[in-house]
Amino acid sequence: MAIRPVRDDDIAAITAITNHYIVTSSVHFAYEPLAETEVEAQWRGYRDRFPWLAIEDAGQLAGYAKAGTWRDRAAYAWTAETGVYVAGTARRRGLGRAVYVALLEELARRGFRSAVAGITLPNDPSVALHLSLGFEPVGTVRDAGWKHGEWHDVGFWQKRFATDAAGPA
Repeated sequence: MAIRPVRDDDIAAITAITNHYIVTSSVHFAYEPLAETEVEAQWRGYRDRFPWLAIEDAGQLAGYAKAGTWRDRAAYAWTAETGVYVAGTARRRGLGRAVYVALLEELARRGFRSAVAGITLPNDPSVALHLSLGFEPVGTVRDAGWKHGEWHDVGFWQKRFATDAAGPA
């Protein structure tokens, strides 16, 4: 197992992993599969400020964790939205946890104050993962999204990082 920053040659695998969730579940609220160019543009737009990490298993990309803008206004600059996706064949082996822990450590290292995760409900495994990593529930938006013929709530969890009391310089 190896965790490293996402590279150009990871985009096809990241797109395939993401599209699996788009097509087969309500975990991701997109209706149509993403093109590699869309994923690449998102990654390129975020990578200078926000980490995207890949996890390899036996030389293959098995999943990724990413951070991005939570809200656009300047005051929110020190809170990141996070997500983690693992290939179906790699699930339930601790790979998602490992890459997510690395992402959270990198966000803290970069001086972020907190991470926010939105979870389509119900999703007991994701809720359990976030709670085990120190996230706290901060609210639920009822009927937030319509997918696969039904309404879905989205719960939000927040992890605060230890920082000094002063704000950014």
